[in-house]
Amino acid sequence: MLKDFLSGYLNFTKKERRGIIILLFFITLTILLPFLFPYFIAQKKNDHSQFEKEIATLKIKQQDSAARFNKETPDESDYANYYLPSEKNNYSKQPKGELFYFDPNTLPAEGWERLGIREKTITTIQKYISKGGKFYKPEDIGKIWGLHQDEISRLLPFVRIEQKNGDQYVSSANKDFNRAPEKPDYSKTIIDINTADTSIFIALPGIGSKLANRIIAFRDKLGGFYKIEQLAETYALPDSTFQKIKDKLMINNPSVKKININTATVEEMKTHPYIRYNMANAIVQYRNQHGGFIALSDLKKIMLITGDIYQKAEPYLSIR
Repeated sequence: MLKDFLSGYLNFTKKERRGIIILLFFITLTILLPFLFPYFIAQKKNDHSQFEKEIATLKIKQQDSAARFNKETPDESDYANYYLPSEKNNYSKQPKGELFYFDPNTLPAEGWERLGIREKTITTIQKYISKGGKFYKPEDIGKIWGLHQDEISRLLPFVRIEQKNGDQYVSSANKDFNRAPEKPDYSKTIIDINTADTSIFIALPGIGSKLANRIIAFRDKLGGFYKIEQLAETYALPDSTFQKIKDKLMINNPSVKKININTATVEEMKTHPYIRYNMANAIVQYRNQHGGFIALSDLKKIMLITGDIYQKAEPYLSIR
């Protein structure tokens, strides 16, 4: 019985066997065909050498451009960039000019030209002087952007700086040029923190260009300082530095820019350092529910606003 069953399914006619063989042949051919293509069809070879050369050339140009920008183009908005070590500059030798005794604080552009200084370097010096910069020691000329070491060595013996001492001028002609530069005496510097620019802040001990820019950015976001202690809240300003400069700060006009809490939007209020989003949103929600603020003291009714927060923010707020 089983034998008959199997013979009915496993026995094939001659025509069926031929069909099975042909089918297996085509299946095998289909499987092997991708591997046989390279032997029958010539593959086109792509030459990437030219492309790689162009990429390499582009990378070199980008590196040269970045290096040239970093070395030759200081940020003109940054006061400190007019007063950087000369090792960072590209230098091509120029004809040496005439040597004579000079004061770099008062020497005009024509005088620098006589000394053989390049036009770009002269422009940098003039900008530095115009922004309130000053050379305190002969060695300070070594910090001029664009002035090469060879030029510094050539000019240094001829630098004669007249320094103020009270109302008297003391010549530095006989000073020791080998002595290390001393930091200027800032004891008489008193500045208005609501009007001072970066160059004036940099004149304070312990304040560099980054801190000066942060102070001004913080002042702009606040809308002005109403007391000197607020400056100590500047991000990354050490307390030791603030204590050192505190007696050199003043506020001539304590008036600040105010925000009308009855009309200002959340977007307008949240940028203020003393308000931020949570407080701004709470003010608007209270205003929508109660129809506006009658007095600034109504802010104390908002649970989010503590007494300390109200005291700090109150000078910057108004109801009309």
